[in-house]
Amino acid sequence: MFVTPASFAGFGRRLTHDAAERLASNWTTLLFNGIVLVVAGVLIFSIDWSVRSLSRFIGALFIFEGLWAILTVGIDNRAANLVIGALSAAAGVAIIAWPSPSLIVLGIFLGSWLIVLGTITISGAFAARRVLADWWLLLLLGLAELPLGVLALANPGATLAAIITVGGIWAAVIGAMRIVYAFELRRLPEDVDQALADRSANGATGGSGSERYAPASAASAS
Repeated sequence: MFVTPASFAGFGRRLTHDAAERLASNWTTLLFNGIVLVVAGVLIFSIDWSVRSLSRFIGALFIFEGLWAILTVGIDNRAANLVIGALSAAAGVAIIAWPSPSLIVLGIFLGSWLIVLGTITISGAFAARRVLADWWLLLLLGLAELPLGVLALANPGATLAAIITVGGIWAAVIGAMRIVYAFELRRLPEDVDQALADRSANGATGGSGSERYAPASAASAS
């Protein structure tokens, strides 16, 4: 899912069991998203594209990413996912509808959006560090998107092969990382319960149900 600093506003330093269950419910959609992106990356590298056809394909990916973000369940402040998803879908529609798209237009759209996503993901990863043990995976996602965006914007009028390279790497790499993260997310409730059991064994006082907490070292999300 998309994670922003606002997702963890006022959340403190612990993750509740119920919040972990909500986050873990996203693992199948995250897995599906990752698989789609990997397949898209393979297609980008495999097909002999024209500028117009590649623009439509990348625009469709933007729309797909936007719808996925809108449907994602977060910990808090779902409005952030809605805004990011709507912007992604709008960018996709703009790319598809743009009359006679050029390499410059496609490069600017792709580069700008990758920089936006990378920046949001990196800042969200540092915010999640207070409560998520695997926050560094989010950081890696952002660090993968940001330089690709900079590369696309550095020369937006580059050759079609350069745009294909940036788009293909983005789809394949980010997709693969999301697949890995999906399985990490699936185990989140168990990690939270294990952390609670460890604290109880060490003499810590725990609760139950929606009042159960786990220390940050045991949690992971996407």
